[in-house]
Amino acid sequence: MAGPRELTEAALAACRVQGFHPAGVCAADPPESLRQFKDWLDKGCHGTMSYLERSLPLRADPQTVLPGARSVIMVGLNYNQPNPVVPGRPRIAKYALGRDYHKVVRAKLRRVANTLMPLLPGATFRVCVDSAPLLEREYANRAGLGWFGKNTCLIDSRTGSFFVLGALITTAELAPTPRASGGCGTCRLCVDACPTGAIVKEDGRWQVDSPRCISYLTIEHKGPIEGDTRRIGDWTFGCDVCQDVCPFNQQRSSQPGRARTTVEPDFLATRIWPSLREIAELAQPEWDRLTQGSPVRRAGLEGLRRNALINLENEESAHGDPAPDGGAERPEPGL
Repeated sequence: MAGPRELTEAALAACRVQGFHPAGVCAADPPESLRQFKDWLDKGCHGTMSYLERSLPLRADPQTVLPGARSVIMVGLNYNQPNPVVPGRPRIAKYALGRDYHKVVRAKLRRVANTLMPLLPGATFRVCVDSAPLLEREYANRAGLGWFGKNTCLIDSRTGSFFVLGALITTAELAPTPRASGGCGTCRLCVDACPTGAIVKEDGRWQVDSPRCISYLTIEHKGPIEGDTRRIGDWTFGCDVCQDVCPFNQQRSSQPGRARTTVEPDFLATRIWPSLREIAELAQPEWDRLTQGSPVRRAGLEGLRRNALINLENEESAHGDPAPDGGAERPEPGL
């Protein structure tokens, strides 16, 4: 049987065939950031995402996900594409424009596993795309996919941050790839651009306070959104502001791979959404049909209606009193 280094090369080649970039390998050791994650939870920065608290014990070791785990193959899949603003229409984060990335990445990782199985007799695999209790960002950093920006996104210095993550855990021993390094330096464009001031520095570390984050509010939060909803602006599902302003997501002629448009057909197959007014009045059957196979389904019917109504209110008052400047001052809790 091939050695760990040859197996890593075979794994990375299989990942490239599936369109993953970046990709890397790290040991399936317990996470180093569990304490930081618990501190974030203790401060209530996760908002109403109680499932993160419940799954905390399971995140202490990849062995809880796959007994006998020895290696983690981490992959990224680019979802970047043009996303023009159209008045009266919903504004959706880039990652959710096409087919649900969970389904896309999961299917590709299964094909990677199938490719490796003949090389690893007796080894077992587990595909993880968000749903498993795994601190994916840490393992992605350890595998060399990127470093943590002030907005907490994983940033690849060569390509940017517009990529979703997936993990393939295996009981086989593979050679690790170099850990990623880098940093934002003095840049704070994302901090200052955040409309709700959700990117904060606590205990010397940059983190996102979810109850202020537009992505959290429009996707995960249930019920009415308290506070000044003008800060949500025209975002109907998610938000790309902190990534859009990041220098690593700007195209440069000297770096043709940076901020490139995705070539993944499932992501480029964007669907046509009805107007905000139509969304605000959606019935259950129509919502079921409209959101089938889309990440937007995560918001739920009531959440999507709520967001559309907020967008409409903001659009109608756009020529009235201006909304408070984002990022310049620390907003009140909620917004």
